[in-house]
Amino acid sequence: MPVCVVLFDRATRAACGSRAAVPVQEETVLRALLVALLAFVLVTQAAAAATQDAPATAPRNAKQEREAETLDERLAQKLAAARRYRGTIAFFENRRSLLSSDEHRENAALAVRNAERRLAELSGTIRVLRRAIAAHETRRREAASPKAAICNVFGRYCREAVAVAWCESRLTPTAQNGEYLGLFQMGSYERQLFGHGPTARAQAEAAHTYFVRSGRDWSPWSCKPGYVM
Repeated sequence: MPVCVVLFDRATRAACGSRAAVPVQEETVLRALLVALLAFVLVTQAAAAATQDAPATAPRNAKQEREAETLDERLAQKLAAARRYRGTIAFFENRRSLLSSDEHRENAALAVRNAERRLAELSGTIRVLRRAIAAHETRRREAASPKAAICNVFGRYCREAVAVAWCESRLTPTAQNGEYLGLFQMGSYERQLFGHGPTARAQAEAAHTYFVRSGRDWSPWSCKPGYVM
């Protein structure tokens, strides 16, 4: 005689010989037991993660930090960890019964506290990393060659802007001709209006603002994009 297993699929139960069908009430109880078992597993796993000793996790975290070659990779790691902890918090927020259950309350509350604590720590680290990345990007842009700085600022007007700057200063940020200074040889009045700086990036940004305000037609400059380098 074939062995029958109690299944939720009634059609399968009917095809399994003469075994009697499971009553609806018993089926409901079985479903409830499975849901409770799943909740218990999730809670105990979260609690186990929360109660791990710091010394045991430190070497793994240190190794991960050493393997992260760039600030961007470290930021990606921290953001992924933050998403996991937010997921843990959201899980228990959507299942409040676990937090009020006598059986699961302690482990569930511990898991939530741990997730909130780690998320707060990660949020601070993420802010620091983002500031460091922004500072690094600023330094990279400021150290860019005059041509690269101009193209980065002017975008689709890159070729025209480079031609004008070449004509005006031979792409030299320190160029000076009387009151006219820098890559785009902007006068003292224009520098007061649109800014200036010692780097190619700062000068390109000031010239771009002047360029936009003047209608993007290069009319303020004596050199024009048609100049052949």
